[in-house]
Amino acid sequence: MDSKYAVLGKENNKRNSNGIKVKRIKLCVENSSKLNGNHVATQQVADQHDTKETFIEDLRETRKLLPVYAVRNRLLEEIKKNNTMILIGETGSGKTTQVPQLIHEQRLEGSASIAVTQPRRVAAITLAMRVAAEMNTEIGSVVGYCVRFEDATSVRTKVKYLTDGMMLREAVADPLLKRYSFIILDEAHERTVNTDVLFGIVKLAQKERNEKKLLPLKVIIMSATMDVDSFKKYYDECPVIYLEGRAHPVTIYHTKMKHEDYQYAALCTIFQLHATSPANHDFLVFLTGQEEIETVMSNIKQIAKESPGPLIRVCPLYAGLPAAKQLQVWKKTPPGMRKIVLATNIAEASVTIPQIKCVIDTGFVKERTWCTSTGAERLRVGPCSQAAAWQRAGRAGRTARGAAYRLYTEMDFGARKPHNTPEIVRCPLASTILLLIASGFDPLTFPLIDPPPEESVKASLLLLKELGAIDNETNPKLTVLGKKMTAFPIDPKYSKILLSAPEYDCLDEALSLVAVLSSENVFHMPIHKREEALKVKQKFVSTLGDHITLLNVFKAFCKAPLKKQWCKENYLNHKNLIYAYDVRQQLLAICQRLNMTVTSCGMALDQLLKCLLSGLFTNCAWLRSGVGVGGAKYATGSGAAAGLHPAGVLHTVRPAPPALLYTELLHTRRAYLVTVSVIQPQWLHQVAPDYARRCRASRTCPTDG
Repeated sequence: MDSKYAVLGKENNKRNSNGIKVKRIKLCVENSSKLNGNHVATQQVADQHDTKETFIEDLRETRKLLPVYAVRNRLLEEIKKNNTMILIGETGSGKTTQVPQLIHEQRLEGSASIAVTQPRRVAAITLAMRVAAEMNTEIGSVVGYCVRFEDATSVRTKVKYLTDGMMLREAVADPLLKRYSFIILDEAHERTVNTDVLFGIVKLAQKERNEKKLLPLKVIIMSATMDVDSFKKYYDECPVIYLEGRAHPVTIYHTKMKHEDYQYAALCTIFQLHATSPANHDFLVFLTGQEEIETVMSNIKQIAKESPGPLIRVCPLYAGLPAAKQLQVWKKTPPGMRKIVLATNIAEASVTIPQIKCVIDTGFVKERTWCTSTGAERLRVGPCSQAAAWQRAGRAGRTARGAAYRLYTEMDFGARKPHNTPEIVRCPLASTILLLIASGFDPLTFPLIDPPPEESVKASLLLLKELGAIDNETNPKLTVLGKKMTAFPIDPKYSKILLSAPEYDCLDEALSLVAVLSSENVFHMPIHKREEALKVKQKFVSTLGDHITLLNVFKAFCKAPLKKQWCKENYLNHKNLIYAYDVRQQLLAICQRLNMTVTSCGMALDQLLKCLLSGLFTNCAWLRSGVGVGGAKYATGSGAAAGLHPAGVLHTVRPAPPALLYTELLHTRRAYLVTVSVIQPQWLHQVAPDYARRCRASRTCPTDG
């Protein structure tokens, strides 16, 4: 089939030029074919060279082959001339690693620093490592990174890669972001809540710094696929620079017919290519979530035992995976072995995985939406956008010519929405609004590219008021409690739980539970050993529900001497428990900085459940009827009807508890209460009287126990 990716730049440029002025920088990279396996992660390149000097020289030569390097002088002219500019460069052009270096080499940042934001932590870390290697410096020196729970920077850091969430947290202490003279907003097309808010904060900071005649702030917005018209209008008709050219072409293949089971189609495609592709051609497969990845990974290992072809190493890559495990994806495989990376959309942007020659795109993504009236988060697996599909395809052309196999038809691709739906119009906003207020902004008038629904903002302000974080909803200011809540990089509901824990003498248990709830599912239920796994799970089960069950698991994990083996024997996810352990350590450090006393409630678990209720009071549900088909039916405080999730420990308990506390209201094909515990109905009136009165007024909450 024909290569559609090679002409993407020209097609996009024609579309973007309609009605707006776009500067085009033409490239001719005749020697791009030399760039084969050189553009790889630092530690892997180092293995191939005898001396550090040869290693550094090789990196320098690799830089020179990147498309952006060929037009560096012209690009620097535009950067010097414009305070704000949009830079569109195809995937693999080198913009994310090279533009900050070009700025620093000319010392354009002066005494300040260069910030490069990324939507995902794995991208921030790996990009910083790559740039540090190219600049022949250690991480934390001239080049560093900052992600949640990990700051690898110093006073000497001039080029800093950080997640957009961490940049937002910096804006709380310094709304003008005075430590930076350049802010590069990368992967602008992602349109996460944090990214959209950051666009506004940076725009306002730039304007105010100009008005106060402070050090000017230059802003560069970068992406390979973005809605240029919207961004250009938002940034006051700023210039758009389009970098034509990419290091390597990618050939796109579509299926001839629609596949009902994309997991099965992915497995078939993997082993068809495995039987015919050279062993050094690694695969990248896009799936929708951790459980899906683990299922496909298990199937690959089983099928590989009897299939022809080279040996296989399967590597997962998803957001909940600990950073050390994520970096395993970049580890070099032995000669004669193929690496198959199974990833969520975390691998769509700014991540170069060496030797990826084939991308297998299932065409689906898992998205969360939020209903302001019911408080329900709907988890939906649906088709990814065209922009996301192009980003995925581009992963195959980073280090050599590649191919992308889309498991959907060309007609299906054409019918998809051009860009991702911004998260800010479909997700909860309480965390973001809390940070905006802490930074001194009015959430009702804050400038956004796509303003969220008014009812979503009002619902989030009401929640923050009832949590005690703000004093009122019309002109909100942080309370003393609210200021403390901003110290925690977690959902305000969970920071309220931790801050309330000393009152209930259960901070020790609350830290553990919030950490586990911040991780992915800790239980591992292999299909072929499901009964055995359920039997083993019983040793941890509490009659009080899922929260205490999770606490029992975490306590036992911490005591286990051989943790990995213990997890295997008990059908628990070692990676997710390690992640929870690391999160707990970080949360504990914040509590200690706030001079909070760590005490334990021992066996008085009612105290812990009341403490959970102090943050999750909106997550109460009451038994609506007797047990019928599908189990007990409950009504939430907002009147939504839901059943107990089949994976919960209370799903089969009879008689069904009259009142429950749940962590999540999940809509898939049906509505489910996820991670639930038994509570006494009267607790809500004791812990959150204002919310209880509101529930009583709407007649969804019992008046007493």
